Amino acid sequence: MQVPADVERILIDEKTIEQRVTELARQVSQDYADVDQLILVGVLKGAFIFLADLARKLTIPHRVDFIALSSYGQTATSSGVVRLIMDVKVNVEGRHVLIVEDIVDSGHTLDYLLRNFATRNPASLRSCVLLSKPGRRRVDVPIDYLGFEIPDVWVVGYGLDYADKHRTLPYIAALKPEVYQS
Repeated sequence: MQVPADVERILIDEKTIEQRVTELARQVSQDYADVDQLILVGVLKGAFIFLADLARKLTIPHRVDFIALSSYGQTATSSGVVRLIMDVKVNVEGRHVLIVEDIVDSGHTLDYLLRNFATRNPASLRSCVLLSKPGRRRVDVPIDYLGFEIPDVWVVGYGLDYADKHRTLPYIAALKPEVYQS
């Protein structure tokens, strides 16, 4: 596969991602082994590939639903204001919920999700995040299951995009800074 011209380097290759997702699924399956059904809430659009791969590797009963939020404006930085675009369809009251997120940057989005879902009285509420940029954190948020910590670079691939490009690359790559800083 040819690497796109605006990609600086591959940070996490396809095989490493697959191995880590398998490990995360094993841990989630162990932690929820005694639960009737786990509700996976995927945050659109970025988490859809991660969620699909994670869900297929789970060995426990689960259900998948989606939520869509926005916290980015026209710039490459989060505005800090989170807007709900589409809510889940399932009632989570009294049920075990795992929020599946692609990346935690500032922490505003995951913080909003955790506070929002807590008001819905789930039996339990945890988060599973593919990527974390701890150096950019503005809000301290708990991450129960973490794929990888990454440096403060704009990443694409495996569900993440820049201007709706590169979302379906099978790896996580850093964009060239001139692409998003212009």
